[in-house]
Amino acid sequence: MEHFHPKQALEILSANPDTLFIDCRTEAEFYYVGHPTDAVNIEWNTEPDFEINPHFCDAALSIAGRKERPVILICRSGNRSVDAGLALEKFGFTDVSNVLEGFEGPLDPEHHRGTKGGWRFHGLPWRQL
Repeated sequence: MEHFHPKQALEILSANPDTLFIDCRTEAEFYYVGHPTDAVNIEWNTEPDFEINPHFCDAALSIAGRKERPVILICRSGNRSVDAGLALEKFGFTDVSNVLEGFEGPLDPEHHRGTKGGWRFHGLPWRQL
């Protein structure tokens, strides 16, 4: 699995529109916190108990259409997306990447996100519903 800075990930997505961009945060995070433009939401962990979604890989394949399609994953901070990416690779996906820093970035000294990194912090395209 490759790991890209958010700006690198956007460059790859822009250069290769066939790349599937998966936001693997919960549906609540995706809709209420916001998400990268053009990302699709497939939860890696499901609420309310934050259990791993047993249908994650099947859902990704259903959207991707083939295991050879490039996939870039993003989550809140870049951690869950690594686990989701490893699962996709084990499932047979051949071109899986992770966005470092995630959508909201790491915690700052006051335990807030969005002040030290992440997709939004870098001013990349996103939306909130």
